[in-house]
Order: sequence, then C-alpha cells, then structure tokens
Amino acid sequence: MDRNRIEGAAKQVKGSIRQAVGKITGDRATQMHGAAEKLTGKVQSKVGAAADTLRHKLKK
Repeated sequence: MDRNRIEGAAKQVKGSIRQAVGKITGDRATQMHGAAEKLTGKVQSKVGAAADTLRHKLKK
C-alpha cells in the first residue's frame, strides 16, 4: 500500500472531524478548512491508488 493512500485517509478523517466541529460551533471558516482538508485527503488517496496500480502493472 502506498504511503499517499495512508496519509490521504488520515487527512480525510481529520478533515471530517474539523468540518463537524465547525458545524457544531457555527464557525464557517473551520468548516470550510475541514472540507478542504477532506478533499485534499481524497486526492492524495487517489494518487496513492494510481501509484499502487502502476507498480502492480510494472511487476507483471
């Protein structure tokens, strides 16, 4: 498993928590930062998945 997939998943969780805290407290800035971090984590996970796929295909 690629390191980017692990770090991306962690960012998604962290972003979800930050987004929820922003919703609870009514802080739109925190909510938006959480959404952005969550999206960044998704992209990073996709990059890691692509790297895994490429590595797998090169081994064949």
